[in-house]
Amino acid sequence: MANTSRSTLIVAGNGMVGHRLLEALVEKGATDQWDIVAFAEEPRPAYDRVALSSLFSGSTPDEIALPSATSSPTPTPSPTVHLGERVASVDRQAHQVVSSTGRRVAYDALVLATGSTPFVPPIPGHDAAGCFVYRTIEDVEAIKAWAADCRVGVVIGGGLLGLEAANALVHLGLVTHVVELAPRLMPVQVDDGGGDALRRHIAALGVTVHTGCRSTEVLTWAARGRPGGRAGGARRVAGLRLDDGKELVSSLVVFSAGIRPRDELARAAGLEVGKRGGVVVDEACRTSDPAIFAIGECALVAGRTWGLVSPGYQMAKVVADRLMEGDSTFTGADCSTKLKLLGVDVASFGDAHGEAPGTESLTFADARAPIYRKLVLDTADGRVVGGVLVGDASGYTELAAMAQGFMTTPAEPAALVLPVGVAGASSGARGAGVAGLSGSATICNCENVSKGAICAAVTDGGATDVAGVRSATKAGTGCGGCLPLLADLVDDELGRAGVAVSKALCEHFAYSRQELFDIIRAEELASFSDLLARRGTGRGCEICKPAVASMLASMGSGYILDAAQAALQDTNDHFLANLQRDGTYSVIPRVPGGEITPEQLITLGEVARDFGLYSKITGGQR
Repeated sequence: MANTSRSTLIVAGNGMVGHRLLEALVEKGATDQWDIVAFAEEPRPAYDRVALSSLFSGSTPDEIALPSATSSPTPTPSPTVHLGERVASVDRQAHQVVSSTGRRVAYDALVLATGSTPFVPPIPGHDAAGCFVYRTIEDVEAIKAWAADCRVGVVIGGGLLGLEAANALVHLGLVTHVVELAPRLMPVQVDDGGGDALRRHIAALGVTVHTGCRSTEVLTWAARGRPGGRAGGARRVAGLRLDDGKELVSSLVVFSAGIRPRDELARAAGLEVGKRGGVVVDEACRTSDPAIFAIGECALVAGRTWGLVSPGYQMAKVVADRLMEGDSTFTGADCSTKLKLLGVDVASFGDAHGEAPGTESLTFADARAPIYRKLVLDTADGRVVGGVLVGDASGYTELAAMAQGFMTTPAEPAALVLPVGVAGASSGARGAGVAGLSGSATICNCENVSKGAICAAVTDGGATDVAGVRSATKAGTGCGGCLPLLADLVDDELGRAGVAVSKALCEHFAYSRQELFDIIRAEELASFSDLLARRGTGRGCEICKPAVASMLASMGSGYILDAAQAALQDTNDHFLANLQRDGTYSVIPRVPGGEITPEQLITLGEVARDFGLYSKITGGQR
């Protein structure tokens, strides 16, 4: 057994959830009682896997690294992390783990945070050179290196991870195909109508989508009978064959057809696992062995595994509390999701598919936009209980809050389904914004931070900006998707307290949007990095990067896809056009604020006349 004077905790895995456990333990002062040792299979410290796709558009591994969790505020020893060294086996009888290097460490408690592994269909050719998975920084680097000599890439899997992988290939300049076995894209999150709208958006970007198709074979040079057969002693990808006989010519294949829990350590140790995989745990995240816990994607809790980071973070907090003799429990999590895929807003929340009895749906669909919005209502009282939003996710925060019971559904919910700008669209509930949310409403799903906790950080904790609230509550430190909402909430709470509200764009710049525009123009700055070095702090965020990119483009600060500028652009700007399904494309010139000189207007007209282009003037904000 471990040293009796101090207990020893082993953490097997140092991904986002394992890292969050270390943070939670340090915050609770666990290093006063526990010697904490973590084993990380990857050769680098923990990083934000949600931001992995940003590496394809200019970000660096250092920029997505998570803050160190190995610094204890007390004089006691800090957690130790062994990089590039995984736990290879568990000896439950001896209470020891053995690492991949042969290191033996005794434990009093063990936490399995081994995550998941990408599922690779066992089809012929799946192991050929040019086949990849999309899970780690090393995977990204390998894909980038291989893609340098490729023209076409195929992604097997049209779910969330598959579309992220497709976005990566698009950023690399490859003609991209997505193959999905289900009849629609993102089958878990959206319904048929949402899948159709998403498909239209993605097709407009030049990505070819194949749904309802099963991949049967990765074709290789040898399989296609090409001279030489093998390159460097290994078969190389030449394409993909589908079950309808169609062959897609490609020299790169990315498998992103789902994930499987990494439960091999638990199986070998004789712990209970689920029929479909996953380490079975109770509400305390404790396995069938009282000394061993499991958290994150490897854990089977509340009857299922959880493939999102937010439930994993909640499990990490539960285990940290239990190790400090608390009684926290994990009984499930809200899996509402809002994200941008290939430049398309996609959101689903609550009972998105209307599976519960006694529900009905309200739907708005515009195939030309394309926009799809569906709300699922309880037939008994008209409450919003779920929904799907594609192409226009406006009102998501309020709608998700209604589905969770944190906001009252209006008496006429039909107006909520209409997009902003359409006659009859509701401005009431959406206009209520953060002020209409109850104190128990979750603002940050990743860290499970409520509106009440954020308000308390302002009113009781003295926080006066987003940075202060993030430091006090950790809200916005995960995927960053809640930052705009967080900023609105901080401003609202400060306004209620009679405090002058800062107009700073974000925590990285102490200036408003207009002030930054004037600074860039007056100081003749030509890049985001120059502006950050002179007038900002940190590395920038999801708020300031696109805002500054727009300002730089408006002032003609060089070609927007040159060097660091490219990483700031939205997806469509990488192509300078919106590709259409029939092979044509639309170009939307930047006209900041709608202000244009006669000369510029004449130039646009001459181009349209000379090339016989269809032209249209719209007031749409882009």
